[in-house]
Amino acid sequence: MSPPIIDRAAASTPPALARHIRGLSDRAIAWIFIAPTILLLLAINIFPLIWTIRLSFTNFRANRTNAPVRDVGIDNYVSILTDPEVWQPMQATAHFVIWTILIQTVLGFALAWAIDRKFRGHGFWTTVILVPMMLSPAVVGNFWRFLFQPQIGLFNYGISAVTGVPPSSFEMLGSVALAPWAIVIVDTWMWTPYVILICLAGLRSIPDYIYEAAEVDRASPWRQFWTITLPMALPFIMLAVLFRGIENFKMFDMVNLLTSGGPGSTTEVASITLKREAFEKWRTGYSSAFAIILFVTVFGLANIYVKALNRVKSR
Repeated sequence: MSPPIIDRAAASTPPALARHIRGLSDRAIAWIFIAPTILLLLAINIFPLIWTIRLSFTNFRANRTNAPVRDVGIDNYVSILTDPEVWQPMQATAHFVIWTILIQTVLGFALAWAIDRKFRGHGFWTTVILVPMMLSPAVVGNFWRFLFQPQIGLFNYGISAVTGVPPSSFEMLGSVALAPWAIVIVDTWMWTPYVILICLAGLRSIPDYIYEAAEVDRASPWRQFWTITLPMALPFIMLAVLFRGIENFKMFDMVNLLTSGGPGSTTEVASITLKREAFEKWRTGYSSAFAIILFVTVFGLANIYVKALNRVKSR
């Protein structure tokens, strides 16, 4: 039987300190070990959040540190919630989040189901499919920006080969109608593999004996899919939707590299608006209030969704 934690800790310390350590319980010594990590996490996460909340009620500007800071109450929050120019980025964000989640979930589950069939060469193709997820968003943004070039980009020539439309007759990143779909395409290409991994884990967790029992009952493959595969994989699908929804709601780097919110403000998602308010207009108090509103929105929607996920898992 291994010695208690307190004895092992005392044995590895100088004798003078060991006498004090031996008087502590295992629970106390465990807290001593994890306390530095907890304090570091509090300093990195909790303090900035509290400071942001404090700034959101002021007119503070980071480029005017010597100017007097005045409390403005909830004026920043009222201004944000009643400003039509703020709701437009929120609509662009909603468009981006809804369509990326929908496409990635359907495509990801379909590919996961195909990979789970273990066809010949499935290991190689699985590795190829997962490559985009391993790349940096900055690399992906620059890569697809080159592909979307109307004169030399391969994307336009691929569309031209299928539809017969001249390659230079449309521009994905410069068109008001096509730019929102361009960022949806890129995000789908990059993060569908992530959904595949989660869905594949769900499919692999279904015991084989359930399918064997269904075959004994002469259930068709289609019937097995709707009554066994989909219901038992549903918690994993919902988990993938949760993770992708949170990530896409705060998406910034890839959209900024592709379109910088353009043309005009067509693809200006909430994170880009927040960046412009904070680091271009230097409205630090205003942008802090905007950040808190986004945080509360994501946190509230995620909590509601998690409750629905728990109900599905408890069935």
